[in-house]
Order: sequence, then structure tokens, then C-alpha cells
Amino acid sequence: MNTPDNTSKTTSAPEGAAVPVEKSDSQWREELTPEEYRVLRQAGTERPYTGEYWDTHTEGVYQCRACGSQLFTSREKFDSHCGWPSFWAPLAEGTVRYIHDRTMGMERVEVRCANCDSHLGHVFEGEGYGTPTDQRFCINSVSLRLVTPEEN
Repeated sequence: MNTPDNTSKTTSAPEGAAVPVEKSDSQWREELTPEEYRVLRQAGTERPYTGEYWDTHTEGVYQCRACGSQLFTSREKFDSHCGWPSFWAPLAEGTVRYIHDRTMGMERVEVRCANCDSHLGHVFEGEGYGTPTDQRFCINSVSLRLVTPEEN
């Protein structure tokens, strides 16, 4: 995994992954709802405890709402009680990329979709959750679409 110490580098997409999505701002505005656009394309954040998936325990794969890339699975999702969906790891190496985020007077690591460069949320380390990676990928529900096994 690309660690926060190495966040300025873009990870390559996994073998067999779709060609990176490149769309104009007007195309994104046409395809996304205003809230999806605000979060995915302008790095906004939805209010805690309001998103569709913050408390979901349904089995499935979480895709990028903007491009459909598979990003996380329900196996790595855990209850962090922070108000947003939390995962301890992405689905596979290279499905997300990391960027140093120094906005709002904080030092954070932003998580973006490696396929379409949409903002997903942030990753935090060392918070003491009993997960295999000691990481919390704090992801906006509006950035995701859950696909259940029945839908595949």
C-alpha cells in the first residue's frame, strides 16, 4: 500500500482495470447530482450520520459512484462510530490513490479513486481500532454505490 509518507505518488491501477476516466467539468456536472458533484469533484464532505452507508452491514462491493470502479468490500468495513462508512483497507492495491491534504488547518491524507480521480474521503492511522491495518478509511457514502451479490 502507498503509505501516508509516500502519498504524493499516484498508484497504478490494478492489472485488468479500466482505462482512467477523463471527463470535462460539464460532463461531470451532467452525470452527477449536485451533492455527488460537490463531494466527488470538489472534495466536499457529507454531514456525519446522514449518508446512506454509514451504518450499513449489507454484504457486497462498494464501487465509485462516479465511474463504477470497485474500491472496497463489506469484509473490510467496520463500525468506527464516526458517522461515515469506515474500512480498514481498500479492495486491492492501486484502486485508490493518496494525496496530502493540508486544508482546513489540518494534516490529513485524502483518498481518491485511482480510475477517475474523484474524492472519496480520508485515511487515518494509529487511532487504536482493532483492525488488521490500524487504518480507518473514512469515506463519504455519496462517493460510493453498494453492489450486493444478488445484483452481480
